[in-house]
Amino acid sequence: MISVLLVEDDPGDVLMTREALEDTGVAGRLTVVGDGSQALDFLYKRGDYPDAQTPDLILLDLNLPRMHGREVLAVVKEDPELRQIPVVVLTTSEAEEDVLRSYDLHANAYVTKPVDFERFLAVVRQIDEFFVSVVRLPRR
Repeated sequence: MISVLLVEDDPGDVLMTREALEDTGVAGRLTVVGDGSQALDFLYKRGDYPDAQTPDLILLDLNLPRMHGREVLAVVKEDPELRQIPVVVLTTSEAEEDVLRSYDLHANAYVTKPVDFERFLAVVRQIDEFFVSVVRLPRR
């Protein structure tokens, strides 16, 4: 079973993501942080997260307080210890510039959040199924 770090500041999106992952059993290994600074603290085991487990997958919103998601993505993909963690940008932005910049920063996937509840659940389940059942992730 994989562990997932969700970097998301919208409580509604957190709730929907958690609900989507409950069916697959990943919800028990889901950690949620609300901004980019907390994400880096978690990944580097700083501050409130000295015992954090390195996640197998990061679901990253772009529009975050304190530190933008692109900044988090850049730090993760520049760090030799973290760059192997797949990062799925999961955001409301459909801007082509955001898509291009995310892939330039080596995002593993870019997914626009559907506004419809059922479609949102389906998209998160598909992400989970792909990374749990289809791809082989490095062992940590």
